[in-house]
Amino acid sequence: MTIITDLEDIIKDTKQSDEKIHRWRICPIGKHFVKKHTVHVPPSKKHPDGKVIEKHEYCAINPSKKDILSFDEIQAMTEKYFHQLSGPPKAGVLKGYSNADKFDSEIRGWTQYWNDIFSFSNPLPSDVVKALIASESSFHPKTDIPSGQGDGRARGLMQVTDYTMSILGNHHGELSNYLICFDHSKLLNPTANICAGIRWLFRCMVIAKSKLGDATTWVDAAIQYKGKLGINPPPKEVEIFLHLYSCFL
Repeated sequence: MTIITDLEDIIKDTKQSDEKIHRWRICPIGKHFVKKHTVHVPPSKKHPDGKVIEKHEYCAINPSKKDILSFDEIQAMTEKYFHQLSGPPKAGVLKGYSNADKFDSEIRGWTQYWNDIFSFSNPLPSDVVKALIASESSFHPKTDIPSGQGDGRARGLMQVTDYTMSILGNHHGELSNYLICFDHSKLLNPTANICAGIRWLFRCMVIAKSKLGDATTWVDAAIQYKGKLGINPPPKEVEIFLHLYSCFL
């Protein structure tokens, strides 16, 4: 394993032949980013008291051939690239929420990233994501409640559930690629939550399209995200989302 001491060095060290799945990714296809951390080595004859060693940032080989986003790479991408972006979602629209515009950078960045990855003919509007967050958590990133799915929890801005995360991180599950793997408790981190939530929203678009056909919209996908697609009359939580999204139009 090659240990490199600086994030910029890791990016530069990635050879042109080491193709990245996206220009913002830190590591090439087949690897995921691990940040600097300490490792406790147990006692041995040579070191009877054990020792602590520091491992610098590196790109670790994935356990499967699928692309994986780690928590560390999500943080690194956010810090390096998202502050440079401009455009939607619109600010100053949802005036009833004190944190309404606080996470626009993360919404903007991850919407652009996943749109680039999937290249759907109808890209996801970031305003849909912002309205969905308002309806799910009222922009409170530490929201952590029972999900209604066994003992699981729904966490963070987009109320991503343990069940959803088990799908997003399953190397042998229903997703053919583009996995997200980190401890579920880290969903309380805003950018990690939005990354995972939007990834799941793209999966919901595929599911909604299988039910509704080619005319499926991102509003339909958001309703599928809530597990309410096809229910008539629309439940109150769907009506709230639709009202919030209408504020952006």
